[in-house]
Amino acid sequence: MKLDVIKLDGDKAGSVDLDEALFGLDPRADILHRVVRWQRAKAQAGTHKVKTRSEVSYSTKKIYRQKGTGGARHGSRKAPIFRKGGIYKGPTPRSHAHDLTKKFRALGLRHALSAKAKAGELVVIDTAESDGKTAILAKQIASLGWKRALIIDGASVNEAFAKAARNIEGLDILPTMGANVYDILKRDTLVITKAGVEALEARLK
Repeated sequence: MKLDVIKLDGDKAGSVDLDEALFGLDPRADILHRVVRWQRAKAQAGTHKVKTRSEVSYSTKKIYRQKGTGGARHGSRKAPIFRKGGIYKGPTPRSHAHDLTKKFRALGLRHALSAKAKAGELVVIDTAESDGKTAILAKQIASLGWKRALIIDGASVNEAFAKAARNIEGLDILPTMGANVYDILKRDTLVITKAGVEALEARLK
């Protein structure tokens, strides 16, 4: 599959052959859904917590005598049936992460790349380099029509480009190893550098 390569100023810079095994698959929503759920579950903090009857602050004194009141017998005001008592079987801190095999995660990334290619939302640029000026980069991005874009570079990201892109709303930049299904699907446009294409093909083959 051939795709034109452009520069950040919009000029053409040749073309690139994209691997059909990465960019030419028929995207499956069920695979993408499973990988996104795995990512979001792993990122969930899981810090929710309630106090049990052993943790609430109250006197341990028997609240009233055992017999003769005409009411039910009770020994502690901390019991879950009382207002401000401990919570029974409430949420506790835990990990929400679940397992997903490496092969399936790689398959999900291939399908995410293919989904962008099929939708016409994939752009290949020559290099992601800048002099570090946000205003110049923002003007280039606006002229290219990228409103919500993710840029995937090679093994590392150009520091000046990352600095310039840092304050542009809707623009994210990641190295190849940071490429993931959720971030790819979240943005309207996927932009990959030539070095990023080579690194992705090496990573996913």
